[in-house]
Amino acid sequence: MPIQNPTALLGLIRELHEQIRDAVVAACTQHAVDDLAGVAEDEQAGDTIYAVDRVSEALLVDFFATRVAPTWPLVLLAEGLPPDGVTLPVGMPPEQAAIRVLVDPIDGTRGLMYQKRPAWVLTGVAPNRGTATRLSEIELAVQTEIPLVKQHLCDTLWATPNEPTHAERLNRLTGERHPLSLRASRATTIAHGFATISRFFPGAREELAALDEAVVRATLGPPQLGKAHCFEDQYISSAGQLYELIAGHDRFIADLRPLLEPYLAARGEALGICCHPYDLCTALIAHQSGIILTDERGGALDAPMSVEAEVGWIGYANAAIRDQIEPALLGELRRRGLLP
Repeated sequence: MPIQNPTALLGLIRELHEQIRDAVVAACTQHAVDDLAGVAEDEQAGDTIYAVDRVSEALLVDFFATRVAPTWPLVLLAEGLPPDGVTLPVGMPPEQAAIRVLVDPIDGTRGLMYQKRPAWVLTGVAPNRGTATRLSEIELAVQTEIPLVKQHLCDTLWATPNEPTHAERLNRLTGERHPLSLRASRATTIAHGFATISRFFPGAREELAALDEAVVRATLGPPQLGKAHCFEDQYISSAGQLYELIAGHDRFIADLRPLLEPYLAARGEALGICCHPYDLCTALIAHQSGIILTDERGGALDAPMSVEAEVGWIGYANAAIRDQIEPALLGELRRRGLLP
């Protein structure tokens, strides 16, 4: 059954996002970087929990319990909560929930806590089908920018399956809001644009860099004296990367980390951290903006609506960019034994 009264639910989620945004910005203003960068917990399902993450988690469960659950009984899934989520109202069997809500309170923690790059609050809502619920079933997605302390403009994007993406820009100094028009790149080549294969963390960066180099050479040819074929941007936030595609700043992004597990295992090493479903719970926004998203194998992007799954993804600004990059990318992955 579709989500009932999604407009009212959207208003509540936006309210929560603004509370989290304001609380995190206030914490970043008042506390030293070293305080916010401290590891609060390293044993939760999903990613490491830093002290700055705790600022948003304090708001999360209480808001959904008091403001959302009375109208939309739900299962709340988020980094930092139990892997099976929290059912609200408390005591209700999970199968009786109307919706499943997947949240990442801060996507891009590392960049934000060092005040290098904005982070994002993410929420995706789907009708509840228990553990069988998939990312592709999300019917309402919202992502809200958590700006740097020195940044006075910040954006919110939201989407439902039947409408184009909506976006709004807030001026934190004046309180003014106005609609924002974002458009994906219409370029037909990655030449002179931003095209990135994610390699955020140590472990397999040399293989990912070699893959990146091979794909660029296959599509644009060898380097030319005094020229730069294209550029990359290692934005350590999946939602931030999607935003860069939506806004027309980037033309191609691939996060292929799950494919590197056999490569690392052959060296006796663990895979390390990957993208999780909560990092991509707002993929609907990119889709409704015209961005082409696939999984790491070139198929339709989808994953369980859960906390622990490892997800790879590829984003193309348009069909022409996909036509340029995908054959070389998938071919090189096969050549390296990373795809069958």
